[in-house]
This record gives sequence, C-alpha cells and structure tokens, in this order.
Amino acid sequence: MTCTLSLSTGEQLDVICSVADAATALENAARSSAGTLAWFEDADTGRPLGVNPTRVVSVREVSPGDAS
Repeated sequence: MTCTLSLSTGEQLDVICSVADAATALENAARSSAGTLAWFEDADTGRPLGVNPTRVVSVREVSPGDAS
C-alpha cells in the first residue's frame, strides 16, 4: 500500500505504508523530542526516508492506478 505525504513546501512524497500507519508514525514523531523524524520507505527507491512531521499538511492513499 502506498500513500502520499504533502508537505508545506509543496513537495509530495510517495511512501510505502497505509494512511493509518503514516498517521501513527507522524503522531509518534511529533510527540517525541524536537527534531524527531518519522521514518518511511520511499516508494520510488525503497530507501529510508525521514520526514519532519511539522511539515506534513496532508496524507492520502494512492489508488493502484494513480500515477506518481
């Protein structure tokens, strides 16, 4: 399952996880100490991707037929 994180910078990141899992990772990072990143797997490269939760403005599920 893939979801898109929309950032306040206008950038969109496709990550491998469900919306619920993304929300949990972002919430946990936001509750931790300042500067803690939420970690995901980049949908394009498969590499780890750290995201500052204060920069995420929306999370949406990517439908199987959607283009990235």
